[in-house]
Amino acid sequence: MNKIETLSTETNQISQGKQDVGMILTDLKSLFKGLVLVLNVLPVVVGFWLAIYFTTGTFSGQWETFFLTIIGSTLVMAGALALNNWYEVDLDQKMERTQARPTVTGNFNMKTVLYIGIGLSAAGMLLLLFTTLEAAVYGLIGWFTYVVLYTFWSKRKYTLNTIIGSVSGAVTPLIGWAAVDSAFHIVPITLALIIFVWQVPHTFAIAIKRHDEYKAAGVPMLPVVYGFDITKRQMLIYIIALFPLPFFVVGQIGGLFAAVASVLNIAWIMLSVKGFKAKDNRAWAQRMFIYSLAYLTTVLLLMFIVTVPSFS
Repeated sequence: MNKIETLSTETNQISQGKQDVGMILTDLKSLFKGLVLVLNVLPVVVGFWLAIYFTTGTFSGQWETFFLTIIGSTLVMAGALALNNWYEVDLDQKMERTQARPTVTGNFNMKTVLYIGIGLSAAGMLLLLFTTLEAAVYGLIGWFTYVVLYTFWSKRKYTLNTIIGSVSGAVTPLIGWAAVDSAFHIVPITLALIIFVWQVPHTFAIAIKRHDEYKAAGVPMLPVVYGFDITKRQMLIYIIALFPLPFFVVGQIGGLFAAVASVLNIAWIMLSVKGFKAKDNRAWAQRMFIYSLAYLTTVLLLMFIVTVPSFS
């Protein structure tokens, strides 16, 4: 083999190696549901930050606890999501949006996914125990609700699976806060309520978008069982229920947060009402889905931003 052929072979091997690494990273992102994981970690960060603010502590003095909290909670969530993919592989095979997951394609062995889920969950819980027991308890509640009560029990049986699953997301700010101080405080409790209520219209928007896929998979989501009109009414009720929550913390966070959140809520209510006259339900649901992501991200970042000037 001459030098040119050798160089070409080495180049091809390097290119193949890069493709393999890229495929593995793509599969891991799909296994851990990248966007879902980020949206669940962000409230942990905000909860931690707010706890330092209200306990008049300093962030620089809490770096070790911060990393333990973020890494621990991320591992617990990633483990729960992996177990969800492991258990729901039969459903994912029937749904277009989930057919690229490594559990469906066969890129990851099912036993490997099970071990990953269990291992990450255990490692994450151990790290949370090095912060506070209360933070670890909230982490366990979130994991148990998502894996056992939602994935294993209710998702295939009841339309209330959405409500049950919302509990796991709601505890995330409590984990962050409890790593610093007790979460029996109006601010983290209100934030947990906001996330709990927010998840319902957010999830229903997905269920309307993916109605045919859920129906084919036999998942009893609300629009599949009771239709779009009832689902739209439920979405509107929950969005309206969000409206008073920011005012619970006006004395702690300030009026700017409540004002901006109110504008966001009003806009979301208006968008929700338009759904009753929508000619294309899936296009409307997509707009609701995108808005819900913008809503939660803005609320979380705003709670973070309004407290920044108070730190020295």
